[in-house]
Amino acid sequence: MTFGEAIRTVLRKYAEFGGRASRPEFWWWMLFYVLVASALNVFGVIRIGETSSLGAILSSLWGIAVLLPTFAVGVRRLRDAGYGWGHIFWLLVPIAGIIVLIVFWAQPARDRVSSPTAGQAAS
Repeated sequence: MTFGEAIRTVLRKYAEFGGRASRPEFWWWMLFYVLVASALNVFGVIRIGETSSLGAILSSLWGIAVLLPTFAVGVRRLRDAGYGWGHIFWLLVPIAGIIVLIVFWAQPARDRVSSPTAGQAAS
């Protein structure tokens, strides 16, 4: 998947939390997210009032605009790596949480294998 395909896919699946996201799709999206946020922060030199800057406002608006697709691709990537959607709550743990998620997101795709039912013997 190329950079442009990944961006189109994530934006097309704006709020779709079901399914899976490949590693290239996820990491290209994260690169795009950081590049745009960084570019918008360049406008930080333009002051608006005493406490705010144009860069901070634009960067905040960008973050709000792509919050949902970023969470959605993160959840889909967790699912593709074999983890449940609940692991996204690692984001609530300062510093260590993002490290845990980066490790999970970096894992290769895994097929979910269903476990045998209670009455069946494992082979």
